[in-house]
Amino acid sequence: MKYMSRLLKIGVIAVLFAVVFASCVPQKKMLYLKNAEMVAENLSKDYVNDRTVDYKLQPGDNLYIHVVNTIDERSAASINGDVRGYLSNDANIYLQTTTIDEDGYVEMPLVGKIEVKNLTVDEAKNKLQTAINTYINGSMLVVKLASFNLTLLGEVSRPGMYKVYQSQINLFEAVALAGNMTSFAKKNDVKIIRQTDHGSEIVTVDMGQADILSSPYYYLKPNDIIYVEPLKIKQWGFTTFPYSTVFSIVTLGVTLYSIFRK
Repeated sequence: MKYMSRLLKIGVIAVLFAVVFASCVPQKKMLYLKNAEMVAENLSKDYVNDRTVDYKLQPGDNLYIHVVNTIDERSAASINGDVRGYLSNDANIYLQTTTIDEDGYVEMPLVGKIEVKNLTVDEAKNKLQTAINTYINGSMLVVKLASFNLTLLGEVSRPGMYKVYQSQINLFEAVALAGNMTSFAKKNDVKIIRQTDHGSEIVTVDMGQADILSSPYYYLKPNDIIYVEPLKIKQWGFTTFPYSTVFSIVTLGVTLYSIFRK
């Protein structure tokens, strides 16, 4: 009986340690920007990243096109239309912007169809400005990408599709839109799915390492999909100390001990 009692104690202790140490997510897996190099003089290091805006316009993109500072106000009004409420909601984005058609063209009053596919926003602006100058004197054109979509999936607090109303956004800003990653996020295996001229590409980035700041994929492009994989420990793990589970195991151990002791 003493032998059984001793085995029971050892078993309870073993199970307790297994639960506590094997099922908690290690803190190092929760950290961003690990192993950041520091310069002794000022405790900082520059991570070089060229912020080039090289996105090429594609069919389905929405362009905001507006003529300003023109002598011929009547002609300008015929192109601009009514832009009140611009970008106040998704419906206005659709109604108050010009959508690039499936062949890569935008159609404007007076000017007609102009191909802008595979041009940057600045290149499209210059091409449209040249075309408008033929019909309107003293004009200045404003062209912007009205919005683009980002989709965040997996281990983020609020997965879903988000509209971004700015020219650039980085990975950390995108994750912040979705309420940050969960404690079970696999930060060293974040996948970015990006549309290219030849189809789709999938790249893996490590947001746990500081050199992500220099990655060519640090800045996102319209319609990127970010998928954050879960840690394997999620199947049976805990993000905080499992007090209730430990208490249950201890209670069970005491009960079994009392039974075998008799």
